[in-house]
Amino acid sequence: MNKRHPRLLPIIQTRKIQVRNSWLQGGWLLSIITIFVSTSVLADTANFGTISLSPGSDILRSSISGYTGGSYSLSAIANRDTNNKACFGFADPNPDYIVVLEKDFSNLKLLVNSGGNDTTMLIKAPDNTIYCGDDTGKNKDASIDFKKLKAGNYKVWVGTFNSNVKQNYTLTVQQ
Repeated sequence: MNKRHPRLLPIIQTRKIQVRNSWLQGGWLLSIITIFVSTSVLADTANFGTISLSPGSDILRSSISGYTGGSYSLSAIANRDTNNKACFGFADPNPDYIVVLEKDFSNLKLLVNSGGNDTTMLIKAPDNTIYCGDDTGKNKDASIDFKKLKAGNYKVWVGTFNSNVKQNYTLTVQQ
């Protein structure tokens, strides 16, 4: 029996090295998966912050500043919205704002003012319903008018028709 044991030892050591190398490869795989999971979590962050609203609050008469930019096509989120309106424009992959409605709203309007530049807007509701906005009347700035919004987190992107164009704007929320 002792004669066979020395022959088995190199095989056992080789197996340990293979197991260790497999674990290291699996460790790299785990690291890569962690990076992808972390990236998807970043999608829930906003470029300019989170806005919490409840009916009748003062912020509903306020304007919030931001700027456009990015080469991410908003049509990649949706080609058309819930009303069959086309979704246009380019923005950053992360939303500009996350609007948290603390209670249901009967009416709410979001308006972009970029000083006459051509802007677009896309809003993704908590139930993944998409709303897109483009020109408001004769004005080239985007707006979206809502009726009966449910409480929850709404992601808001403000874009332009050309990619990587930086335009300063104010976003006004009206009840």
